[in-house]
Amino acid sequence: MIQTGTLQLDSKHPIEESGGTTTTFTQVTFPTPFPQGAQVVVTPFVQTFNGPYTPGIRIAEVTPQGFKIRLNEVLVTNTVKSDGYHSTETIGWIAATV
Repeated sequence: MIQTGTLQLDSKHPIEESGGTTTTFTQVTFPTPFPQGAQVVVTPFVQTFNGPYTPGIRIAEVTPQGFKIRLNEVLVTNTVKSDGYHSTETIGWIAATV
């Protein structure tokens, strides 16, 4: 089973630097849940180019019902970090069972 989707996503929060903190993530629910116990893999793609810096995408808490996602700008230079804020981008995703 394969499912796809798109969403509009921005970042109005500082960059997330530690794992496990998902309070600033957006919940995505699959149109049709995968079977319970299925191992689901989600691959996101940035579809637009609206911000001046490269948006990184973080995925968390993938389940048969959905996943969490957020933009997390990548490092600007070796000495300057992104502030984490990013304009709205269109994000496409594909999810499948393995």
